[in-house]
Amino acid sequence: MSRITYREALNQAMTEEMERDARVFLMGEEVGEYDGAYKVSQGMLKRFGPKRVIDTPITELGFAGIGVGAAMAGLRPIIEFMTWNFAILAMDQIVNAAAKMLYMSGGQYAVPIVFRGPGGAPGRVAAQHSQALENWMANVPGLKVVAPSTPADAKGLLKAAIRDEDPVIVVEHELLYSTVGEVPDVKDFLVPLGRADVKREGRDVTLIAHSRMVLFCLEAAKELAKQGIDAEVVDLRTIRPLDENTILKSIAKTHRAVVVEEGWRFAGIGAEVSARIMERGFDELDAPVLRITTKDVPMPYAENLERMALPSVAEIVQAARTVCYRN
Repeated sequence: MSRITYREALNQAMTEEMERDARVFLMGEEVGEYDGAYKVSQGMLKRFGPKRVIDTPITELGFAGIGVGAAMAGLRPIIEFMTWNFAILAMDQIVNAAAKMLYMSGGQYAVPIVFRGPGGAPGRVAAQHSQALENWMANVPGLKVVAPSTPADAKGLLKAAIRDEDPVIVVEHELLYSTVGEVPDVKDFLVPLGRADVKREGRDVTLIAHSRMVLFCLEAAKELAKQGIDAEVVDLRTIRPLDENTILKSIAKTHRAVVVEEGWRFAGIGAEVSARIMERGFDELDAPVLRITTKDVPMPYAENLERMALPSVAEIVQAARTVCYRN
């Protein structure tokens, strides 16, 4: 095992896949000369040259469209958005072109493309730069959506996404880039899309999350353990396709669930997970499923208000106590 940062894991994933397959290239704002806005592509321009690490103008719709065309023509683009907040400008190409092309062409054109970049609230950058938008993309048939929480998952999922024949959305929480974790020292480390992971075994309540909220759930589990509640933490890793079996297996053991996400509550990922538990696991439940989400407001700029808007470890602990009838 090597202990590396989340950003280094992503860099390794792209580097390994570009070395493995000459069709893979990286394109986006500041990915080359500047080594990436968050240094995820550091050293890649020098290694692969400007034909495979391509700096673009500030034109998300334009370079996303070029990427879709390149994928249709047989290449395997990685399109980096400086933030998923800016990718809103490219939604036409993501939703109306990449996601639908295989269907609309009757199977003649696959679009093996990865759209990746940071999401979530990185701290005091206000309403237009603090959004967790993965539920938007997960709502669209034809798109696969992943949101890794650890360096190992970041590397393995990105490598799998680059090899996938469908468009894959990779949401990397901005506050995870500097986190450190163990990554297996194997020649070709892959994490299959569509498989959740139990990050902590438990027997009393299941905490379900993805991306940075997994870390919050693990912290909450430590606090709950002090109170005599043994929490299991399930990391979705892939949001679409959703791994129902791992979720239901955990519910069958704990009989209680709290779903945590950084997105808004209405029509969120937590709502989808809760509905699936109700549809297929209702008889296993001993308490209603509870959801912890960001408050239903644009993100405030003020630090104290931002802290109030976002989910907290304390809220997760309280929700777990509620479903365990400890209040």
